[in-house]
Parts: sequence; structure tokens; C-alpha cells
Amino acid sequence: MSHHKIIVIGTGPAGYTAAIYASRANLAPLVFEGAQPGGQLTITTEVENYPGFREGIMGPALMDEMRAQAERFGTVIKAETVLKADLASSPRTITTDQGTYTCDALIIATGASAKWMGIRKDEELSRTGGGVSACATCDGFFFRGKEIAVVGGGDTALEEATFLTKFASKVTLIHRRDRLRASKAMQERAMRNEKIAFKWNAVVEDILTRDHDLPTGGTVAKVATLKLKDTVTGASEDLPVEGLFVAIGHQPNTSLFTGQLPMNEAGYLDVEPGSTRTPVAGVFACGDVQDHQYRQAITAAGSGCMAAIDAERWLSEHGLAE
Repeated sequence: MSHHKIIVIGTGPAGYTAAIYASRANLAPLVFEGAQPGGQLTITTEVENYPGFREGIMGPALMDEMRAQAERFGTVIKAETVLKADLASSPRTITTDQGTYTCDALIIATGASAKWMGIRKDEELSRTGGGVSACATCDGFFFRGKEIAVVGGGDTALEEATFLTKFASKVTLIHRRDRLRASKAMQERAMRNEKIAFKWNAVVEDILTRDHDLPTGGTVAKVATLKLKDTVTGASEDLPVEGLFVAIGHQPNTSLFTGQLPMNEAGYLDVEPGSTRTPVAGVFACGDVQDHQYRQAITAAGSGCMAAIDAERWLSEHGLAE
């Protein structure tokens, strides 16, 4: 069992940024990558809204740069998955699939995972740049002048659909019921938008693709048609589109902390307003695991910086920083 001043659970923009700041403060952080090293950006393609990359950068490449920067300052990154976190022990005890560790301060950066439709193709095409996304803010720009679809019926789906009308020529909202779950104000706003159409009582059964040539050679399969099924009659229908946005929610990766840390009704960790401090002393949360509002790479990175500074100050206050 090895002891560390700071352990960071999870990578991605939040975890890597926390590690960069903690390592530059000579706190020698230990980072566990988990089941998805690099987080959600490793399943995206081009990122054009992250500051400092005016020509854009591929999501996996951005995460590789952050990882290398953290390691440059002395961060130790282990390809281990945390199985248990005992926050009642002092020091905190972290058990992974390969060993047991203790720490004075713990930074949780386990992120959140987009909920997919359960047909496999949606998640696969999101990884390959095939025209499927779970983030309108990230990828809406790539669908300028195209007809696209959004799946969902809550506030998030309507917000995404409305945002996407800035780029797309038409947005079809696909909902499995005959009425929306979104707030009345959001519904009225979407209904008034001439670019938004609705497919009621419908689910996506399959995604048909068409091969597109790449500038660098080769081809990539991209969305061409959605196979829809009527949830009432069972009838099938084809919907030609060039993009699909899945907006049925995100699931924060917080199961490790059930019963140990307070969460909101959706499972996101509660932190003290204006900080990353949780109610458990010396435990901090950053990134999408505590952010159900913005869920952007840049906001995750910012909160990772906050977590490292909060942890450093806490360690100093308790005489544990040296």
C-alpha cells in the first residue's frame, strides 16, 4: 500500500488539468485513468472550440497533449480502474483492480457518460466522425446547411434542437411519445421555430450510412437515413438526414460514491458553490461529474484547476503540503 498527498480519479480535461496544477505545486499527484482514458473527448473527432488551437485539434490528440504535459511535471498516471473508494477512512483508501493506495486529498474527475439509444451504431458512429453526436455545442458547426435529427423530449433535447437551427437547414425532433417532457417555455420556443419539425411516437431502429471520401484518402461511413418505428402502430418510416444528435441525457460516473457523498436527483455530486469542495473534508470534485449545466471541455479543465488549488490549500491548512 503506497501513500500519496493527492490522488486523482479519472482523466479527461478535468483530471489532467488538476494533475498539471498539483504536480507544478510539487504535490506529486497519482492519477488513475479508469475504463476510458482521456474521457469523452477520446470518442470525438475535431475539436474547434478549445482555446489555443485556431485550426482545431482532434479530441484524442488534445487528450494526449494534456497527458504529456501532466507527466512532464511529474504526475504518475496508472492504467488502473478504481473499484472502491473509502472516504470514511483516514487517510482515504482507494482500491483499484491492481492494488490499494491511500491519500491525504482526493480529487474526483470521473466525468459523465452520454446515454445512447441502445442500437450500438449510434455510439460507434460518434467515435468515427460518422455524423452522430451527443453535444450540439461541440459539433453543430459541422452541419451547416444540412438536414439533421435530434432524439429526445426533455429540456436538453429542445435546447439542442433550437441551438442547431443556427446551422442546420432543418432539424427534426424525434420523440417516443406524443407529448414532450420539456418545460412549457421550451416547448413554445421550439414550436415557434420554423426550422424545427416533429416526429411523434417514433424511435430510431437503425442508422443507414453512406461512404464519404476523406481528403487524406480512404472513406468514412456517415449518417444517410434513419429507420424509424412508430411506437403505436409499429409502422416503419425512413428519414433522410445527414446528422443525428442524441439528447436523452447523461449519466454521471458516481456509483463509487453512493452513500458517501451527497448527489442531486440526477446523480451529480454536490459541491460547495464557487468551489470544488464536497462535504467530506479533503475530497474535491471537478468536471462533468459535478457539472450538469455546461459539460464542455474548457469548463471541465477550469474546474480541474480549481480542484487542484482547493486541494493544495486544504493540504497546507492541515500541515500536509510539505
